[in-house]
Amino acid sequence: MTTATPGLLTVDEVMARLKYGRSKVYDLIRSKRLVSITEGRCRRIPESAVQDYIRDRIEEAV
Repeated sequence: MTTATPGLLTVDEVMARLKYGRSKVYDLIRSKRLVSITEGRCRRIPESAVQDYIRDRIEEAV
């Protein structure tokens, strides 16, 4: 699976990276814990937003 725009991930790609289900990823987006953009009907998540989310989770755990 490839991303059309460098730096932007699909929901499926984020699911694979985080090992989360679709509902969990959309919950994170709805709760503003994972930043995303919408172009038409396409939802895209910046790679940096995924990295920020992981960093925040690590900080919460410490």
